[in-house]
Amino acid sequence: MIARATNAGRWVLAALVLSLAGCGVFGIGSNSDAPKPTPLTPIEGGLAMKAAWSVSVGKAKGYSFMPELEGGRVYAASADGVITMIEEDTGRVVGKIETKRELSGGLAIEEGKIIVGTLKGDVLAYDVTGKNVWTANIAGEVIAPASASRKVAVIRTADGRIFGLGLDDGKRKWVYQRPMPVLMLRSETGVLSIGGDVLAGYPGGKLIALDIEDGKLTWEVTVSLPRGSTELERIADIAGVPVLDGPRVCAAAFQGKVACFEIQTRNMVWSRDIWSSRGLAVDAKNIYIADDNGNVHALDKAAGASVWKQDKLAYRRLTAPLLVNGRIVVGDGQGFLHVLSPDDGHFLGRLPTDGSAITRLVPAPGGLVAQTAGGSVVAVRF
Repeated sequence: MIARATNAGRWVLAALVLSLAGCGVFGIGSNSDAPKPTPLTPIEGGLAMKAAWSVSVGKAKGYSFMPELEGGRVYAASADGVITMIEEDTGRVVGKIETKRELSGGLAIEEGKIIVGTLKGDVLAYDVTGKNVWTANIAGEVIAPASASRKVAVIRTADGRIFGLGLDDGKRKWVYQRPMPVLMLRSETGVLSIGGDVLAGYPGGKLIALDIEDGKLTWEVTVSLPRGSTELERIADIAGVPVLDGPRVCAAAFQGKVACFEIQTRNMVWSRDIWSSRGLAVDAKNIYIADDNGNVHALDKAAGASVWKQDKLAYRRLTAPLLVNGRIVVGDGQGFLHVLSPDDGHFLGRLPTDGSAITRLVPAPGGLVAQTAGGSVVAVRF
């Protein structure tokens, strides 16, 4: 869905343009020129699934908030600054934290600390009782959830800088930044912190790793090279969180490819021409990806060969796939959850939520938890 493809494909870059540090930053969304979502067809003999509970936590107002599960509770943030704590089994609201800020990024829970962010660059950490543990300012829009490892909270700003903050006190330990292209995607995806590494995608199809202790670059690979004659056509940002699969790491680039690399040698194992600004899911056999036209693909993770393609969700603005109990789940821009077979991609089930776009999915015991743009947090059981 790009300017060099079809006219219908241009809509994905037309939603939002901002100027940050001299760069044009594009958001992915819908507008009046967007192709109409593919109508849904009935599913015969579908999987038994239901919403165990649904709680209104406040609207997203254009941001993308991610719920988190910790200690039998679901935590969810909203743009109006409220963090809601919900009993995971029953859906009972057990508490609320009033941050008194307009929130734009989060939510993440790391070692008992609830971390959220604002457009003004404030990073706020609370304990589970609602006490503000620390506040830091990193002078950049925080629209992605934090990630943490080894007592370092890692925050990414919308202009591509990555900050390492002390998880206990919020003090800045390091900052990583690199030159940015004229145009880049405005992505609500953060980074993956695991062990001593921070994995992050960048414009130009670059996938990098930083040392979590000092923020220094340890390696870099190219998932996809920019192509085209205009700056718009040459956007090739890695906008989804990379996925680890044993000794390999895989990522996808907008207007580019999906590729896997050996971590030890940094050699590319395989790549495929599939454009996506979303994350990936992986199981014992396949890698699953939703492309920017709304097709869901299964690729053989050994060689990248196509296993199947589900094209009946085109232009429905899909989330990244999530593996739940051996099934593939994606949410769409009209508030539906779709369950697909990992074997051949056929529909196993479907569940409506509140009619607004589903922004994030996270796994939960026996199912998943979804958050919507309209402000619902929904627990789904299979």
